[in-house]
Amino acid sequence: MQSVEIKAIERSDFDIWLPLWQSYQRFYKVDIPTIVTLDTWVRFHNPDEPMHAALAIPCGQTFGFVHTVYHRSTWTTGDYCYLQDLFVAADARGRGIGRALIKHVYAEAKRRKVSRVHWLTHETNYPGRLLYDSVGERSGFIQYRKALA
Repeated sequence: MQSVEIKAIERSDFDIWLPLWQSYQRFYKVDIPTIVTLDTWVRFHNPDEPMHAALAIPCGQTFGFVHTVYHRSTWTTGDYCYLQDLFVAADARGRGIGRALIKHVYAEAKRRKVSRVHWLTHETNYPGRLLYDSVGERSGFIQYRKALA
């Protein structure tokens, strides 16, 4: 595994982050409206928002990101950290970048005294699931949802 710098996203990183964000959407076959992308970017930089983002920079080039959302839980007194999005560029996978991003999330969550980090992935994301099985535990829960807008 190569050395990977993980840094909190800065306002000046938009042009670096956006192509990765767009690749992430293509990977999951979704098209998030531009207004949502721009709102998300603003939220990352608003200290009153519970959303955060970091970039992975091995060897001086950005190859991935992670987005997290901190929230309350009815099951613990401590907050939870939802690892909402994790992405590593296709040509950089298998180099430990995803693992480094998850370790960063764990370290930040511990610093914030969070009770749990949790995330979802698509059942067909087999390479991601191999990593996730090595750094976390499957909960056994099945997600249900209903779009309201």
